[in-house]
Amino acid sequence: MKAISLLMLVVAGVGSSARAGEWPQILGPGRNGIAAADERLAEAWPAGGPRVVWQRPVGSGYAGVAVAGGRAILFHRVGDAEVVEALDAATGQRLWQHGQPTRFRPQVGGGDGPLCVPLVHDGRVIVFGAQGVLRCLEAATGRLLWLRDTHGDFGAPEGYFGAGSTPLVARGHVIVNVGGSKRDAGIVAFSLETGDTVWTQTSEPASYAAPVGATVGGVDHVLIVTRYACILLEPKSGEIRWQFPFGQRGPTVNAATPLVFPDGHLLVTASYGIGSVYATFDAAGITKRWEGADALATQYCTPIAAGDHVWCIDGRDDVPPADLVCVDLRTGRAAWREANFGYGTLVAADGKLLAAKTDGELVLMQATPAGSTVLARGRPLAGTVRALPALASGRLYLRDDTTLVCLDVGRPPQPPVTSE
Repeated sequence: MKAISLLMLVVAGVGSSARAGEWPQILGPGRNGIAAADERLAEAWPAGGPRVVWQRPVGSGYAGVAVAGGRAILFHRVGDAEVVEALDAATGQRLWQHGQPTRFRPQVGGGDGPLCVPLVHDGRVIVFGAQGVLRCLEAATGRLLWLRDTHGDFGAPEGYFGAGSTPLVARGHVIVNVGGSKRDAGIVAFSLETGDTVWTQTSEPASYAAPVGATVGGVDHVLIVTRYACILLEPKSGEIRWQFPFGQRGPTVNAATPLVFPDGHLLVTASYGIGSVYATFDAAGITKRWEGADALATQYCTPIAAGDHVWCIDGRDDVPPADLVCVDLRTGRAAWREANFGYGTLVAADGKLLAAKTDGELVLMQATPAGSTVLARGRPLAGTVRALPALASGRLYLRDDTTLVCLDVGRPPQPPVTSE
């Protein structure tokens, strides 16, 4: 149970503003797959899986929803438009929608919808479409506040599957891995208020990994994995503190979100033989502790961290097998491995792990450095699940190619204690 206790300490460190009803961005309050400290999960599910609260049809895309302020923000393609919809999180009823025309067709694969999870910040909704259109909407009404055609403005190519790096708000700027390599606009900062360009940096092509915030020496920084590098920069000015090579040329992608640890460590991971790097860092540079592909080389599943260990689904979605693995960060070796688990993504809450597998299976587990115990299984969706799930107020929001479902996975309320 030690790892579970540590997990709750990590959750508590996400931020005092995080509450169980909030999943306002990719991978939750802390961009690390860990729910708020007061999120509670049931110990078991009915035989048929968790209860369906509501469901509705959706268009194409692999963008998971964001949940904030009682709204579930859905980003999908309907016909020839990328549509943002605000839904009542409890009922699924549409509150508003905003569409933007698109002509996107992917170079690889069949998905033509958006990939990036919406970002809800300070009364705004920010979405980044597959053709690089960045929109900022008013969260309460859906009114368009500003729009930028980042690929057109900075000459960025669409890439294999379209733009897929979810933006980050830092120091009043929207930081985007645009990939405008020929115009030194690999990374671009836009004003959150106006959408104006504040600064551009690097000739790095874009990745599919989301940037994360990092406090270094008491100063806000951004850690961002591009197509070929891992970079630490100061978001106000765009000054690059350091970078190191990560990734390789050819048919590869960097897609897992990097992890930043409170003790000054970082972890980046990718598949295609690239593997992982675990390092200590400060504003001056990094010191690698270990690297390689033996223990962990995941395609897009972001690891869940607790104490000295991480849990992840190792391998690739498109090339089985994929294993559930627990890695000891101190050694870089697997503490245990469950072979042929199947690919998917992970969410942590209440000392438990939720695995949303691409084949539609949902698994509730308790996991420690010694092993994992399955508490419940279900298959709420029949299609392929690649969109990241969202967890808020005991409800899990999950979508496949055609359907968005809201599931009751929360712990039932306890009856009040009465005194005689």
